[in-house]
Amino acid sequence: MTQEYAASRPYLPDPATAPELFDGLLTRRVIAYFIDLAVMGALVLALTIVGAILGVLTFGLAFASLVFVIPAAIVLYYAATLGSPRRATVGMQMMDIVLTPTRGQPLDGWMAILHALVFWLTFWICWPISLLFALFTPRRQMIHDLVVGTLMVRRSPMIRHWQNARSSAFY
Repeated sequence: MTQEYAASRPYLPDPATAPELFDGLLTRRVIAYFIDLAVMGALVLALTIVGAILGVLTFGLAFASLVFVIPAAIVLYYAATLGSPRRATVGMQMMDIVLTPTRGQPLDGWMAILHALVFWLTFWICWPISLLFALFTPRRQMIHDLVVGTLMVRRSPMIRHWQNARSSAFY
């Protein structure tokens, strides 16, 4: 089944032929998640402090805006990082991993937001199943990766992999 799936999508890297793209990927994803939680926590804390100061200055009117500002900041964090040309959040960049689309469509801000929303939904419902699911897929994809059509790979080996794939396509 894995070979049939790989043959139907030849442009996707295969763990059998490019294992360096998937080496330690799940561990890197977990560490990147905790780094991103810390970054988003700092962002939420900063917005809460600003909102509290503005709340006092506006006699409580600005407190109501925090209900909208904090979720919007988190969504914008994912759109600005995953939707950027780097295709990685701060934690993912630190762990040398990148998000790659698998369905031939570009990875833009909307797809990054959709990826993050489906991730948080599946993670909220049952995070152990989400993590265990990645152990049994050949490309270490989680449920939200399969639903949205994305693939997480290591960045530095991926650059070499795509350069080799492009150069062999011209011969």
